[in-house]
Amino acid sequence: MLKTFEDRPVGNNGGISAFPGHKLAPLRIPEPTLEGRRRFRTIWISDVHLGTKGCNAAMLIDFLDNTDSETMYLVGDIIDGWRLRKRLYWPAEHNDIVWRVLKRAKRGTRIVYVPGNHDEMFRQFAGMNFGGVEIERAAIHHTADGRRLLVMHGDEFDAVMLAHRWLAFVGDAAYTVLMGLNRWVNAVRNRFNLSYWSLSKMAKHKVKNAVEFISQYEELVARAAAARGVDGVVCGHIHTAETREFDGIEYYNDGDWVEGCTALVEHFDGRMEILHWPEEIARREAQEAAVAELTIAAAA
Repeated sequence: MLKTFEDRPVGNNGGISAFPGHKLAPLRIPEPTLEGRRRFRTIWISDVHLGTKGCNAAMLIDFLDNTDSETMYLVGDIIDGWRLRKRLYWPAEHNDIVWRVLKRAKRGTRIVYVPGNHDEMFRQFAGMNFGGVEIERAAIHHTADGRRLLVMHGDEFDAVMLAHRWLAFVGDAAYTVLMGLNRWVNAVRNRFNLSYWSLSKMAKHKVKNAVEFISQYEELVARAAAARGVDGVVCGHIHTAETREFDGIEYYNDGDWVEGCTALVEHFDGRMEILHWPEEIARREAQEAAVAELTIAAAA
């Protein structure tokens, strides 16, 4: 059984690493109290790609610090084993994310981890529990309003992955370059106090072949869910958050934390919603600014 990070010493001399033998910087970002968090019955996130520079760690930390749920599903590609096999990249912020997830499990949140293709090395541990995190090849989620949703990463239905695995690795390299450009674009936007914008997401929506692939993928996943006798499916993999319906089967994709920074949530009445976290941050900052203006005006 793996020890949770809370059981390990933390401090100036207590660097924590998800990889034994690699001493990293200690945790730096304190977790706030549960007061003021947005509460949901269930949260789904996927395609975090810890271990890559493309991971939008700061935004995911903000999400984890401002939300809570009874159950959280990690729907694959949480850790990018493909990239880590080539080069170790694991900044302190990536430790902060792992620590926050494990702390949720320790305080009673049910955490279900369904590995994807980039973290397929964890699939061999399906059926086991590490630090309060259940690892499953796929899962069935029962919503508050009685629906049964199949939860899986979705790479099983990626024709490129199935037929030409080598091509998937080539595509991964090209995608890494695009994400590098995305970081530069947003660094410039940040200097001008502009909100986060995804270059790669825009490019994907503009390319006809990409749009056609996404549409075919969504329909194929929905048909597979129908064949299994469930009411809907939740997946990730293609980095495109979406809710659709195919012949009575509900299709949900929770998106990613590289491009769009989105999560799928279930409210306590069973209602499903995609949260676009950059928009949530912008809305929160606008509200805080309005309150500050009112406070100043009242004090004048």
